[in-house]
Amino acid sequence: MGVPRGPASKVWWRIGTPLVVLLSGTLFVVSAQSSEGTDLRPGRYDDLAGVAGSEADRYATLQERIAELTAEVDELSAQIDDDTVQRLQAEVDALKDPAGLTERRGPGVTVTLSDAPDEVVETTTRDLNLLVVHQQDIQAVVNAMWAGGAAAVTIQGQRVVSTTGIKCEGNSVMLQGVPYPQPYVIEAVGDPGELTTSIADDPYLQIYRDQSEIPDIAVGWDLELADDLTAPAYDGLLDLSYAQPALSSAD
Repeated sequence: MGVPRGPASKVWWRIGTPLVVLLSGTLFVVSAQSSEGTDLRPGRYDDLAGVAGSEADRYATLQERIAELTAEVDELSAQIDDDTVQRLQAEVDALKDPAGLTERRGPGVTVTLSDAPDEVVETTTRDLNLLVVHQQDIQAVVNAMWAGGAAAVTIQGQRVVSTTGIKCEGNSVMLQGVPYPQPYVIEAVGDPGELTTSIADDPYLQIYRDQSEIPDIAVGWDLELADDLTAPAYDGLLDLSYAQPALSSAD
């Protein structure tokens, strides 16, 4: 079945079918657990850039402290002369790369998404939802990159791992607890040809690109090839938080 091209069907594809690429079970999917399916930034027109910058600085300080403590733990672990500990440490080391805990570097692609310019927002008669970047737009780019064989993906310079969550916070995106304002820069390390083909063939992103060229929508889209990208190792918390069933009095 071909991709619908009419104006009504375009809106349906982009807004009504937000996670079409998630149908492939082999793809790594950016976690949307914290967003609860809501739009990425419903409060786009409130300026919270200052708050976002302050929180990002605070998070960077905490990251440095985590790195120091992790290095200390690694040093103490290496001093333990125990076969079982050394065997388990070797297994951990082997899993670090696929888990996103080691740096990846090489050629790749960069995609930048942004809201429509202010002058378009002030004059358009379109639904304002079409003029902003939504969670599903970012997810569509990331999933197309995974489908194209990406070895590593970053959003706003943050490494995407299995616990990465995206949620809205005013006019910013929360990634791993840190708010980031637009534009949203998504990078993938991998074969540029395969990555660009996967992105070009994605039906959801075809609709997004079409809308980026409509003057009274004009959401931002930019794709660039890169000879050398660096995807830093994930350096956030690795512990998972989850609910546990309460025990009944009979238990």
